[in-house]
Amino acid sequence: MTAAENVCYTLINVPGDTEPPSEVSLKADLEKGEIKAKTEALKKVIIMILNGEKLPGLLMTIIRFVLPLQDHTIKKLLLVFWEIVPKTTPDGKLLQEMILVCDAYRKDLQHPNEFIRGSTLRFLCKLKEPELLEPLMPAIRACLEHRHSYVRRNAVLAIYTIYRNFENLIPDAPELIHDFLVNEKDASCKRNAFMMLIHADQDRALDYLSTCIDQVHTFGDILQLVIVELIYKVCHANPSERARFIRCIYNLLQSSSPAVRYEAAGTLVTLSSAPTAIKAAAQCYIDLIIKESDNNVKLIVLDRLIELKEHPTHERVLQDLVMDILRVLTTPDLEVRKKTLQLALDLVSSRNVEELVIVLKKEVIKTNNVTEHEDTDKYRQLLVRTLHSCSVRFPDMAANVIPVLMEFLSDTNEAAAAADVLEFVREAIQRFDNLRPLIIEKMLEVFHAIKTVKIYRGALWILAEYCSTKDDIQSVMTEVRRSLGEIPIVENEIKKESGEVKSEEEVNVAPAQRLVTEMGTYVTQSALSSSRPSKKEEDRPPLRGFLLDGDFYVAASLATTLTKIALRYVAIVQDKKRQNSFVAEAMLIMATVLHLGKSSLPKKPITDDDVDRISLCLRVLSDCPPLMSDIFNRECRRSLSHMLAARLEEEKLSQKKESEKRNVMVHADDPISFMQLTAKNEMTSKEDQFQLSLLAAMGNTQRKEATDPLASKLNKVTQLTGFSDPVYAEAYVHVNQYDIVLDVLVVNQTSDTLQNCTLELATLGDLKLVEKPSPLTLAPHDFANIKANVKVASTENGIIFGNIVYDVSGAASDRNCVVLSDIHIDIMDYIQPASCTDAEFRQMWAEFEWENKVTVNTNITDLNEYLQHILSSTNMKCLTPEKALSGFCGFMAANLYARSIFGEDALANVSIEKPIHLGPEAPVSGHIRIRAKSQGMALSLGDKINLSQKKTVS
Repeated sequence: MTAAENVCYTLINVPGDTEPPSEVSLKADLEKGEIKAKTEALKKVIIMILNGEKLPGLLMTIIRFVLPLQDHTIKKLLLVFWEIVPKTTPDGKLLQEMILVCDAYRKDLQHPNEFIRGSTLRFLCKLKEPELLEPLMPAIRACLEHRHSYVRRNAVLAIYTIYRNFENLIPDAPELIHDFLVNEKDASCKRNAFMMLIHADQDRALDYLSTCIDQVHTFGDILQLVIVELIYKVCHANPSERARFIRCIYNLLQSSSPAVRYEAAGTLVTLSSAPTAIKAAAQCYIDLIIKESDNNVKLIVLDRLIELKEHPTHERVLQDLVMDILRVLTTPDLEVRKKTLQLALDLVSSRNVEELVIVLKKEVIKTNNVTEHEDTDKYRQLLVRTLHSCSVRFPDMAANVIPVLMEFLSDTNEAAAAADVLEFVREAIQRFDNLRPLIIEKMLEVFHAIKTVKIYRGALWILAEYCSTKDDIQSVMTEVRRSLGEIPIVENEIKKESGEVKSEEEVNVAPAQRLVTEMGTYVTQSALSSSRPSKKEEDRPPLRGFLLDGDFYVAASLATTLTKIALRYVAIVQDKKRQNSFVAEAMLIMATVLHLGKSSLPKKPITDDDVDRISLCLRVLSDCPPLMSDIFNRECRRSLSHMLAARLEEEKLSQKKESEKRNVMVHADDPISFMQLTAKNEMTSKEDQFQLSLLAAMGNTQRKEATDPLASKLNKVTQLTGFSDPVYAEAYVHVNQYDIVLDVLVVNQTSDTLQNCTLELATLGDLKLVEKPSPLTLAPHDFANIKANVKVASTENGIIFGNIVYDVSGAASDRNCVVLSDIHIDIMDYIQPASCTDAEFRQMWAEFEWENKVTVNTNITDLNEYLQHILSSTNMKCLTPEKALSGFCGFMAANLYARSIFGEDALANVSIEKPIHLGPEAPVSGHIRIRAKSQGMALSLGDKINLSQKKTVS
């Protein structure tokens, strides 16, 4: 029996604090009690039998006193009782009493109440004794013609189960059900009947489908889903049937049920790779994403679209649907938008890039007007990055995009989007010479409106680096003077302050107000107010505001800017007087900033580094040496050029790797498979998707990386007790995403019968035990498997501990207890490598509050080898490019990043060195700093690194 068929029918919760009742008291309640007492007694009997008690003396009592009752609750409980009660003698023969029970079943199958008939039919599906079923066959057949659909559909299920288990009892079942299906009108009954034909007699199911293939779109969704499954299985087993049924699948893409459309689209893709089929399926997926309100559904269907894109032949078809895919951006969820933009970016081509950019520009402008949603800023950031990538790949688009985006440089609360815009502008102005005049003009327009100091510094650098005409240089100087206000700053500020103190005409007294207190008495309130309460703050120019707040890093940046434009002005303009005038103005600005820094006016004094930089710039302008002129005007730009070239090369390399992965390599000596010559059992080119999804839902999927599944299973077996303990136990720990299944083997090593043998478990960490394992009775030297489910809520090292308690049969002593070893849950089962940009890494590094510093203690002597060892043992991804890590300098710094399946981020910074002075065999030393949002994640990852630092000698 496969795992999919090994079904548990009945789950009953047992309160653990109750004492088991005696057989005598139960017998009395079942014989003489009221209906309520009998119900309670029957429940207790069921629980005792589930716990391993036999209770043979009660069987006849229940047949005599409980079976004739007509109460519906008792009838339902009796069905559970007959399911679990032993029905055979020790030698395997059916108990004589069961003949009486069989007669009761027959009466219930002819009962006028449809609930009793239906529930009895459901119960018969669970019976495994053909002797009991044989007398009931005429009554079961008669139920197929009952007026109520509940009875008819359960009759179909009963016939299917009996036919599958004991075909000789009803050999004509497929024919019977086929005739039933032709005349049936109820959707649920038709679905059950059709499902039976699929599994019992597929040819009959196909014959029925062929007769009504044009009416499939009128069927109910539950029947349509089964039809899709049948078509998939038939075409999977016999590809020549595809042409016969593919039109039906096309029709089901128009079904009113989203579930049917989703399954039909998935089936269509597996059955046909024709462009029209792929386009129809993709269009169906896009409609589902737009119309379904659940974000989880949207993400699942988006993943299907991304899977389609991975196939090289499908990509071109999807490129025509980029504009339809962008309709998904109407969804407010950020994760959906992120995936959609990434998919659109992967599919963009020269044919559709113009339309894509127009849509994205509209979206960016829309975000400017919407501020109430918390994710608006992040969404704008995503849009800017997407436009940036489009412009880099298609330079013709940059001219349309840049003017729109540069409006966002003036934002105060969207520093992240503004920083991305600035990065985009910097790359565009360096790479596209023809756009420089446009960018400079637009930058000068928005420069005075920039409110963020970081953006201001970047804008200053761009203006200083790329202003090459006399007029542009003059404009930059004008803007700087406008942003700085009146100079010298110190004198001007002192005058302002003294002026504000004296200006009494601006201060007035507000009229007194008469107010009534809670006690009814009058009070008078007056206020002294100024007509310009925050004139200093409001009218202060931006650059002056930054300097008075104590941010003198921008002053150092300003000094460099002034030096660059002054040196360039001297080279362009030949008039000595004008040259001296411009240089003197630049030096005056620097001097006044230095003076301000040394005064007591700013909130924080100027730092020594900034003083050195401004002093250096003053020195360069006073001497104008050719070497410094070359450094300021050429070397800076060359450095940027090198950095952009390296980044572009890295992107191209990663794209090449991706395309190589996706390209299907066919070797010259690969065998050619001819479909007509292939035996049915050899057609394993594609796995059965329905079977795979069922196994995935049950957590039975084998991991692909495990070459030997048996070996990987044995690695996860944990010994819980010693070999000399009376009870030996070991557990196989199966981690299935959000839950852990413990399969515990318990072996009775004694010659006694162990009763009420219970596995008691407790958890430490963010783990939760779902259900308490039920007690067992173990015969001498017998063994049993106990399963326990543990739910996982977050990524941290969890510990499961517990013991096994049992009673020895016939002994008067207390319960015996065997303490189990702890089971440690490995955090690596939840951590997956992930990637993020440097900016995102730095932002998260600053935000995350939990840090764990791990000292390197290893026997590895090579820096690169140690880094690779850490990456493999922690599942993290190295964000630092290989080029930066190549070569040997005795020191290495790298950033690592990973994400858990619960969406938690983990960052790590590796700073290691090779102590050369200790010789070539000296081990690597240094530190690893881990940061995470939660304490558990940081500590668990640190523990993992500590445990796996040393390389085991093979």
